[in-house]
Amino acid sequence: MTRSLIQPTGAAHTRIYSFGAARGEIAVPNEDLIGPINSSDEWIRQRTGIVTRTRAVPETDAIDLATDAAREAIERSGLEPSQIDAVIVATISNPKQSPSVSAIVADRVGANPAAAYDVNAACAGFAYGVAQADALVRAGAAHYALVVGTEKLSDIVDPADRSISFLLGDGAGAAVIGPSDTPGIGPTVWGSDGSKSDAVGMNHTLNEFRDGVAPWPTLRQEGPTVFRWAVWEMVKVARQALEAAGIEASDLAAFVPHQANMRIIDEFAKQLGLPDTVLIGRDIETTGNTSAASIPLATHRLLQEHPELSGGLALQIGFGAGLVFGAQVVVLP
Repeated sequence: MTRSLIQPTGAAHTRIYSFGAARGEIAVPNEDLIGPINSSDEWIRQRTGIVTRTRAVPETDAIDLATDAAREAIERSGLEPSQIDAVIVATISNPKQSPSVSAIVADRVGANPAAAYDVNAACAGFAYGVAQADALVRAGAAHYALVVGTEKLSDIVDPADRSISFLLGDGAGAAVIGPSDTPGIGPTVWGSDGSKSDAVGMNHTLNEFRDGVAPWPTLRQEGPTVFRWAVWEMVKVARQALEAAGIEASDLAAFVPHQANMRIIDEFAKQLGLPDTVLIGRDIETTGNTSAASIPLATHRLLQEHPELSGGLALQIGFGAGLVFGAQVVVLP
């Protein structure tokens, strides 16, 4: 007799239950960074919209930030930590190659023995994590998932690099995802363009640093290339995400793009034709660009400042190093 294989299925729908946030302890104004890049506060504000950014003290790493954000998200979700059975952490700033940030965070928040793994999709990391958590819960591979975007980018930036150093901040944002009676997470539109991988990423390898042939690797970018790609190509992705979800821009309550640059955010909103009723995440002004953490941090702030957004639709889109991108429409908790 041949036995049939058991293949599990899960909830028909999922939603985001809650958000949590943690930012670096120090507020770093533009004036503190302009010397090494021979610039000015006015130049930084005009080009990026950043007034100050949060950065962590030396004793705090990306794992600490992730833990704090995760704890808040779990507490706000109304679940017990032990109910979390999948932890996905998006980061490019794990202080160690191994073990994963996710396994350590799962233990710290009391979610052992949850499945845990890290995602390296840079600024699209949180959107990737949401897509995977949604799929895991609907497939029956997890009941409740914790998704965290966490970065300590101040560890991997050259203060004298005029292309990116003044943009970056430190922080973490987290979300708890679980089953829902109604659809709460729309289809994810995601992808990559590795042919342009040199446009933004690390300038050296750890092996080169180890062998003494290169300095400590740091993030670099070709600003004009990234700007053009983000504005023109990512608007197409945002439109695809709206279409896949079956809604229009006028149905949105909020738009939360990756906090790369205020000019990119403004051009995004213009190209999408967002009505004035749509609130736009602009966390970059005081937090900076926190890569994988930027979408949940910006959403957390919007919900704090505008609790009436609860239950509304938000379009979130991430894009970054390796020219990786991901977008989906979600119902805000």
